[in-house]
Amino acid sequence: MPLVSIAMYVTSEPLADATAELWSFLRHYLANAGLKGLPEKLDRTVPYDEAWLRPDLLLSQACGYPFARGLRGRVRLVATPIYDHPGCDGPLMRSFIVVRKDSPLCSLADLRGTTAAINSPDSNSGSNFFRAAVAPLADSGRFFGRIIETGSHRGSIGTVAEGRADSAAIDCVTYANIRRFDPGHLQAVRIIAETPKGPGLPFITSGDASDERVLLLRNALDAAIKEPSLAAMRATLGLVDFSVLSEADYAPLLSLAGDALPQLRA
Repeated sequence: MPLVSIAMYVTSEPLADATAELWSFLRHYLANAGLKGLPEKLDRTVPYDEAWLRPDLLLSQACGYPFARGLRGRVRLVATPIYDHPGCDGPLMRSFIVVRKDSPLCSLADLRGTTAAINSPDSNSGSNFFRAAVAPLADSGRFFGRIIETGSHRGSIGTVAEGRADSAAIDCVTYANIRRFDPGHLQAVRIIAETPKGPGLPFITSGDASDERVLLLRNALDAAIKEPSLAAMRATLGLVDFSVLSEADYAPLLSLAGDALPQLRA
């Protein structure tokens, strides 16, 4: 049975339910097109990043920076979602840099020598975009005094709110989802800056997928955008369309911050 894992934006029940509804539609579409043995439900057991290189992968959603660094040429791009949340620009997205609401920090320059929270060193939105934002202010490749790795954007927000870190960069889609479905989690933080933007989280399939398989998946996603009965699902996800990008479109993520800062690590 092929693996289907769409696990990047499912941290609240409405998002998880909407993503499950999206897969239900895609499954029906793909089955009608002749694909056999499709799973009824999305996989919740395989860690999202372990799913990306599984040989049995049919569909997953990857992070842009890991895709640019290690997945290009090993998986196939299907399409990049377009969300209508603040901070999104077609298939491009950015992060919002947050500090505590009562913090005296007001600008990127104020963050020099402070403690930054990141969800993961290889996160595009939580680390790579953050590096790019402060790179022009770095001194000999150094800017922050300390880095804390939290494991998730929600964890980074909590770390800032609790005062264990001074700032964090939060994926604009995640920020919008928390604002809509768990607004209390944002009560203690505020936005002081936006990062540069880059291509968003791509949907991918296995590297040995045929052109016909990739086209079928793209057609299924396009059908999900056009299906009237899925309007509520799309609204819940903030999903308005998909864009077909190339691997070259993701390559700039590798040099977004240049050599001004080392990889952000704890």
